[in-house]
Amino acid sequence: MQERRDALLADLTTLAVGGPIDRLLEVTARQELVSVVREADDAGRPLLVLGGGSNVVAPDSGWPGDVVLVRTRGVARRDTPEGVELEVESGEPWDDLVAFTVEHGLAGMEALSGIPGSTGATPVQNVGAYGQEVSALITAVRVWDRAAGTERVFGPAELGFSYRDSRLKSQPGAYVVLAVTFRLRASTQSSPVSYAELARTLGVELGETAPLAEVRAAVLTLRRGKGMVWDPADPDSRSAGSFFTNPVVPVAAAVEGCPSWPAGIGADGAAQVKLSAAWLVQHAGFGRGTRVGRVGTSSRHSLALTTEPGATATELMAFAQQVVAAVRAQFGVTLVPEPTAVRP
Repeated sequence: MQERRDALLADLTTLAVGGPIDRLLEVTARQELVSVVREADDAGRPLLVLGGGSNVVAPDSGWPGDVVLVRTRGVARRDTPEGVELEVESGEPWDDLVAFTVEHGLAGMEALSGIPGSTGATPVQNVGAYGQEVSALITAVRVWDRAAGTERVFGPAELGFSYRDSRLKSQPGAYVVLAVTFRLRASTQSSPVSYAELARTLGVELGETAPLAEVRAAVLTLRRGKGMVWDPADPDSRSAGSFFTNPVVPVAAAVEGCPSWPAGIGADGAAQVKLSAAWLVQHAGFGRGTRVGRVGTSSRHSLALTTEPGATATELMAFAQQVVAAVRAQFGVTLVPEPTAVRP
C-alpha cells in the first residue's frame, strides 16, 4: 500500500478538477481495501473511494480525509451450465476486462468497449452503451458494508438496477464494491446488435450478430470520433463522458423533432419514451464547441462537457446549470447530471 500527502484530485479524475487531498492511499489487494476503509471509519475520518475517476466531479476545496485509490486486480473464471462466470476485482480497468472477454471468446460486453474507469464502478451506475448494460450480465456484487462492518454479496434483484441507477448509487457511501461477477456466453460472435448506429457501422441488420473483435473495433471507432475514449493527448476526452442522462418522459411529454425510443411503462401506467439529451442540449443553444471561459461542450459531442487546464469544478457545474436551465425553459424537460458531484 502506498501513501501520499501531496496529491490533487485533479490529477486523479478525467475532468481534471479538484483540490488537495489530506491523505492518498493506493491499495492493490482486496483485504488492503477493506482494512483502510475500516481504519478511516473507526477513526471518523472522511473517506472517498476512487477507481478510474472518470465519473466524478471533484470539489475545488479538495478532500479533508482519506482518498483510497482502488488498484486491485484479478479475473477468476468459472464455467457453469448457464455460461461462463468471471469474478473481477473492483480495481480492474474496465476496458482491459472487455478486451479480455473478446480475446477469450466471451460474448456479452463487447459493445461496452472504450468506457473509462474501473470494473467496481460499473454496477453503481449500471453502465451501458450501444445497446448493452452491465445489469444484464451481473450475477453478484461483493461489497463491504460500512455500517455493519462486514462483507455482503448482493444479487441482481437486490441491486435495484434501472437506467443509469442502482441501490449502490442511491445509497452513496454505504457500500464499497470489492468484486463483481458477470455471466457471459462462450462465443466468438457478439450478442445481437441492438443499436442502430453500431449496426450501420458494422454493416449488419438490427438483431444480427458480428464477430466480437469487429464489434469492439467498431465501438472504439465510434467512441473516438466523439472524444469518448480517454486519451491525455485529446482535449475532448477531458470529460466524464455523457454529462447528462437521456430523460425518460411520458409519451405525451415527448418533444417534437427530438429523437426518442420506447422506455416501457411508468409507475402511473403510462407509456414512456427516452429522449436524446444530446439533441436537447444542442437545440437549447449549447451545440458542440460552446465555451464559457475554461469549460464548455466537447467539439465533437454536445453531451460531453469538457474542461481546459486550470478550470474549476465551480465553473463546470455553473455551466452545467446553464445548460439545464436552458433545456428546461425551451422544452420543459429537466436534465439530470450523470457524474457524481463529490462533496466533502
